[in-house]
Amino acid sequence: MCRFFIALCLLTQVVRAGVYEPDWASITPRRVIRLSDVDGAALVAAVAALKPGECLELAAGTYTVDSFWNVQVSGTAEAPIKIQPADGARVVITRSDAQQNIINVGQSAPVSHLVFRGIEFTGGSHGMRLGHCSDVWVDQCHIHHTGGPCITANSADTRRLFLTRNHLHDGGGHGEGMYLGGNEASVIMSESVIALNHVHDCAGSQGDGIEVKQGSWGNLIAENHIHDTQYPCITVYGTGGKPVNMIERNLCYRSADNVMQVQGEAVVRNNILIAGKNAGFSSMDHQGKTLNLQVIHNTIINTGHAFSGRSWNGREGLILANNIVYSRDANALHFPNGSEGANLAGNVVLGAGDKHRQTVGRSLEQDLPDLSWDGAKHDAKPSSTAPFAQAEGSHLQATDFHGMPRSQPISGAVTR
Repeated sequence: MCRFFIALCLLTQVVRAGVYEPDWASITPRRVIRLSDVDGAALVAAVAALKPGECLELAAGTYTVDSFWNVQVSGTAEAPIKIQPADGARVVITRSDAQQNIINVGQSAPVSHLVFRGIEFTGGSHGMRLGHCSDVWVDQCHIHHTGGPCITANSADTRRLFLTRNHLHDGGGHGEGMYLGGNEASVIMSESVIALNHVHDCAGSQGDGIEVKQGSWGNLIAENHIHDTQYPCITVYGTGGKPVNMIERNLCYRSADNVMQVQGEAVVRNNILIAGKNAGFSSMDHQGKTLNLQVIHNTIINTGHAFSGRSWNGREGLILANNIVYSRDANALHFPNGSEGANLAGNVVLGAGDKHRQTVGRSLEQDLPDLSWDGAKHDAKPSSTAPFAQAEGSHLQATDFHGMPRSQPISGAVTR
């Protein structure tokens, strides 16, 4: 890959990041404090002393914190607190064992308007555990080779989290890159942004890339690059009747399970999903019922079933429209229990079984020459002759995976 292309990708990510930042992102610190003592105890003390409007800049080096570390400082919308490396410094925070998480935030009382930026966390149990947090921003951090999941928000309700541009990989234990919310809506994350993260090599006993639990609502999961996971790259449950979750413009490939799994109460659009051991996209009842789910303008490519809707029969508000859905060895559209009442329109399908009155594609090589069944190639731009100008007008999205306008009714995530 040429340096120009890498630089262009980084520039594009920086420009798009502004869309996903909190309203108070650009506020200038009132005071900058520089910590030159590369020592874990000094770091803990310096963070605990921070006041609204202050920015703590850390000298390069590895800070080992072997105590239980719970950050309990808050800024305000007019004066957030920031913790980040000094210019150009590589800052690593670790533990010498896995008896505790590397860092906890808001475990004993609410924390808000706090930023962690550009810090590397490794070792410990969970990498970063977010408790009673709102308006907490974790940006451009590298969290890896932890004893448990890399980032969790599963011990208290959270609101307006901003998890952006982080690099997460090789978590242990359950192995998730992000574990957000709790089972059966025991803990709820709402109105949060999870965007532009690179999450990969998630294994352990489960190993979802990004998992959003039942009851969590009103969240945006966008433009993440997720691959090589044990469980789905993205797993999202339902909202329990609250505002839906938005899942868009994510690139996901190579899962030992389903590539993406969404129970319901969501809009899933403009995603590229490739190479799952089970299905490319799966939707089924789990901790709630499958309903009010729109799956629109995605490109789903899989050797097994491409789209699988196990609980799509006779349910309210189910739409599968304007997708490219290709299976090499199984069904493009798999509805083992039926699909009565579901709105299926504008899809282009390839695979075995009933085509459900959708347009039939030719072959992956002819229609999507820069995609491969194994996910090694994942450019979803269609060939000029691909039969994709089939999108149904009432579900046509204004832009595609790259944010480019749709000048023609092209199905799938990427226009020509």
